[in-house]
Amino acid sequence: MNKKLTLIAGPDPMENEEMVLEVAAKLKEITDRLGINFIFKGSFDKANRSSINSKRGLGMEEGLRLLQKVKDIHGIQVTTDIHESYQAEIVAKVVDIIQIPAFLFRQTDLLVAAAQTGKTVNVKKGQFAAPWDMKNAITKLEEAGAKDVWLTERGSTFGYNRLVVDYTGMLYMQTLKHPVVFDATHSVQQPGGLGETTGGNREYVPSLAKAAVAMGIDHLFMEIHPDPDNAWADGPNQVRLEDADKILTELVEIYNLVNKA
Repeated sequence: MNKKLTLIAGPDPMENEEMVLEVAAKLKEITDRLGINFIFKGSFDKANRSSINSKRGLGMEEGLRLLQKVKDIHGIQVTTDIHESYQAEIVAKVVDIIQIPAFLFRQTDLLVAAAQTGKTVNVKKGQFAAPWDMKNAITKLEEAGAKDVWLTERGSTFGYNRLVVDYTGMLYMQTLKHPVVFDATHSVQQPGGLGETTGGNREYVPSLAKAAVAMGIDHLFMEIHPDPDNAWADGPNQVRLEDADKILTELVEIYNLVNKA
């Protein structure tokens, strides 16, 4: 069986039903055509915003309703992130994959609660952590009963308001024998770079993603939005929905070349 590129993508956070369904439908059409395994991602709460005045999301009840609607319409897997351990059991009733935010990857209770749901757990490596630090997160998850663990690289802190991507770190994480995901959009963030909001450089996303695919990464994560300049969060690093087709087409070409029999 031929290998397929996996894309985890969607707006962050979800803002309204119309936008969520628009992004899901467009990405489903593109990924079906290109032969990409598509997982829709949307956040119901961005609990780690820079400013207390920033918009956080629609809340868990409405967010899960929209994720369930995406599943029902398109028959695809969905994922979201949790920030508190009590959320795991509730979220697991809808999502297929539970995401652990980078800032929280060392939170034992959060990891244990996610593992105990029986769902796939995608844990993001903290910006402050080394690749080999992920072994401890894996151990916590597996001892709590997790059967399927994914590891996500999303850049490492490099001075103030800057992140860099260590591609050798992803090679190391592959030796831990779990799927490795490259988060191409959060990796171009400038955390707190705009004072009360996060900056970023979305123009670098395609190049970083191409490099990850070229080195053998099978899973990509991207935030994709119809109007990122007016997004509730992470606008400067989100990919424009209108650009997704071109970017994904080029990534599939590279992926197929790398994985050519």
